[in-house]
Amino acid sequence: MPQCELCQRHCPKLTEHHLVPRQQTRRKKAEPGPTTDICGPCHKQIHTLFTNKQLAQELNTVDRLRSHPHMEKFLGWIRKQDPYKKVRTYR
Repeated sequence: MPQCELCQRHCPKLTEHHLVPRQQTRRKKAEPGPTTDICGPCHKQIHTLFTNKQLAQELNTVDRLRSHPHMEKFLGWIRKQDPYKKVRTYR
């Protein structure tokens, strides 16, 4: 089973997260940039907590995302959850 690069759980399905949001690169007609494979709950939480501008300017690496205080709290919690369980996201 593949492993989420953020929470490091082994999950049945991962999604591709653009570290610099496509909205930012499309405007400049630039290459989409690097991506990372993460689970659905981590992906939802990132886009719930942060704007595309924040993601492009401040949180454009896995390490930066992982070390943000809001994400640290979420990651500590999600690591204990069953990877097959449906998870809600909150601000």
